[in-house]
Amino acid sequence: MHDEHDDHGHHQGERHAKGHRDGEPGHSHGLVDRSIVRSRAGLRAVMLSLGILGVTALVQAAIFVLTGSVALLADLIHNIGDAATAIPVGVAFLLRSFRAEKIAGLFVVLAIFVSACVALYATILRFIDPQPLSHLGVLAAAGMIGFVGNEIAAQVRLRAGRRLSSPALIADGNHARVDGYVSLGVVISAFGVALGFELADPIVGLAITLVILKITWDSWRTVRDTEPGAPAHEH
Repeated sequence: MHDEHDDHGHHQGERHAKGHRDGEPGHSHGLVDRSIVRSRAGLRAVMLSLGILGVTALVQAAIFVLTGSVALLADLIHNIGDAATAIPVGVAFLLRSFRAEKIAGLFVVLAIFVSACVALYATILRFIDPQPLSHLGVLAAAGMIGFVGNEIAAQVRLRAGRRLSSPALIADGNHARVDGYVSLGVVISAFGVALGFELADPIVGLAITLVILKITWDSWRTVRDTEPGAPAHEH
């Protein structure tokens, strides 16, 4: 009888341990532990990507001080403003709330859409009244720095977002990628204008606007379709 009781306790202990490993909701503290780990991983990704974007902005700011390029200043302000979307994402991870993550994701999607509208407005103005670009070499270099920095930040957020099934991180990763495309547009425009094609700037701007709109739609569907505990469905 004693041995049978020990066997029962032993098997129950095994099931208890297995429940913790497999994520069964047997005890609440197991779930809390996992949520804390997930929260820390999400915050780490947000802070790392912010650090990368911060270094990128500092380099671009230094180049702006040397050249005084208005076009570069506009790109710099755009990148700094868009980096602010990391704040609601970070708050959502601090709260450890999937609902807060989805709300943060929707905020990021809105920010991406606003970026598309601003890019479209600027493109229309450039078609109506083309403006000459100056400091083409420096603009191209600064744009490339912006593209590389934003793409690295995007990869950090997207990989963490997929690993943690976080729609907000995936949306913010797409947002950083949008910023990278805008910076890359500066590079392409500079080369086009240097080759004598004055309309390169607005044409590239229009192409980038269409890409941003596509990313906006895909990000919205990702945030809308992802459910708690399920893999994030990227579109």
